[in-house]
Amino acid sequence: MRGAGLVAGATCLALTSVLAFAPAASAAPGGRPHVAPSPTTKPTQKKTEKPRQPQKQQGSPGTQCNKPSGQPASAITQEPWAQRRLDFVQAWSITRGAGVTVAVVDSGIEAAHPQLKGKISGSFDATGTTPTDCYGHGTEVAGIIAASDLRRRNVPFVGVAPQARLIDAKFTTGESTEDNTLLPKAIMWAAEHGANVINVSARAPDTTLLRQAVQVARKHDVLIVAAAGNVDKDERGKETAGYPANYPGVLSVAAVDENGTISDFSNHKTRIDVSAPGQDIISTVGNGYIGGQQGTSFSAPYAAGVAALVRSRYPKLNYQQVINRILITAEGGNGQGSGYGMISPLQAVSAIVDPTAKPGETSASRPLSNPVPIAAAEPVDHRTRNIGLAVAGGALGLTLIVAFGGAVIPMGRRRGWKPGRVTALPTGDDRD
Repeated sequence: MRGAGLVAGATCLALTSVLAFAPAASAAPGGRPHVAPSPTTKPTQKKTEKPRQPQKQQGSPGTQCNKPSGQPASAITQEPWAQRRLDFVQAWSITRGAGVTVAVVDSGIEAAHPQLKGKISGSFDATGTTPTDCYGHGTEVAGIIAASDLRRRNVPFVGVAPQARLIDAKFTTGESTEDNTLLPKAIMWAAEHGANVINVSARAPDTTLLRQAVQVARKHDVLIVAAAGNVDKDERGKETAGYPANYPGVLSVAAVDENGTISDFSNHKTRIDVSAPGQDIISTVGNGYIGGQQGTSFSAPYAAGVAALVRSRYPKLNYQQVINRILITAEGGNGQGSGYGMISPLQAVSAIVDPTAKPGETSASRPLSNPVPIAAAEPVDHRTRNIGLAVAGGALGLTLIVAFGGAVIPMGRRRGWKPGRVTALPTGDDRD
């Protein structure tokens, strides 16, 4: 059972427990996973709480750990709802994220996963333990961002930007710690080693070192995407803002459910820019897959994937212009804690937006996109059209015949059907 969060000087924003795929032996016919009706753990803000993870043990340097294996791809029997809702595959005709590197600042990445093989271009371990993702959370985040397209092998799950490269910047093992320096170290290392986008699915206290790390990222024109944070419903009204999401110049992401409603665990105190799917999420873990994931942890990587698509399509835009474009093309807010609304991958890469435009400067809620989607005209039914024309033509002809007969027949009867004489008009000399 997964814990309420991962904590390493910051609270990781995953809410996962028995809402994962059921063991293979209990899978329904066809491999469809069973899920429990409700989570058994709650989101938390307590950065010192130790998550429960009985089958995940931290490894020491050079040792192995009992990392999660996940369920086989056959357990995914249909396209995940988040993919259908965002429909980011539409944007792939324009870009798939090639030329962009996204740093996953998290618990590590399982490099051997079939959908993540060959994607990691650099790695850093601020924890000084093992580079393996013993907790699994970082692999889940990485899969949402950049999992390869293996649909030809009957794997319905795909990442938002499958051609993006990844940097593995590990700052946590999933164990509790008071060391608030690890997250800033991982962010700064990623910013200085080729990242174009940094995903931070964690919340931390506002510290001088974390502020400096964000400044380093900005100096290198790196866009940071951060989860807004989770709160327990019993703590609602007592929550505080989460960082780095609350810093200006960071793209802050809230979570929504399948109905588009802001999740009750999504932190409203953090400044919110946009929202993305964050409930009942499927992603990669170990060498397999896991479902039923919850938390703003999983909303952030959807937005990070869109940021990678935008940076690939518009490489000359700076990090703030990319953020502005994502906000301008979002679907519009739907209440407290939703910001500019759900991210829109296709609009983000295809809409006509002035590079200098800022959110809220125009009265239009959405810009005109290029190309404009127009419904195709219904195909012409030639057979029905020809029959209709024939009937109409026959009716017109019959009408003319009836009208002609109505005028000529009475005249013929009066003359006994004899031809009439033609009377010449008088010439000018015969007139009075």
